[in-house]
Amino acid sequence: MAIKMNTRTNKDGSVSILQLGGRFDAYEVSSIKSWLDQTTTNKPAQVVVNLSNVNFIDSTGLATFVQGMKHCRNHEGDMHICGLQQQVRLIFELTRLDRAFKIFAEEEEAVAAFSHL
Repeated sequence: MAIKMNTRTNKDGSVSILQLGGRFDAYEVSSIKSWLDQTTTNKPAQVVVNLSNVNFIDSTGLATFVQGMKHCRNHEGDMHICGLQQQVRLIFELTRLDRAFKIFAEEEEAVAAFSHL
């Protein structure tokens, strides 16, 4: 039985924030991809993804974030990741995506980093 992932979205100035909770896997990708596609159409596309309540991410989840990051960068913005739990951080490190994304401990830091661009 699949457990539905929790999502919450909000804005902090021009930064769109997506907070996820639970498992981010192939079953959850379509709704997150739709949100990212819709959110990253305006310039600059500035997105923070808070993963502090995510305990698992699979390759389709990672691919969704990579695609979202590229879309943000194509629209004069970027995607910041924050709040990685140890098991999720390990997946980012093993796939070397910790080098592709700017990763922050806290959501506030990730949002503030956009004002320093």
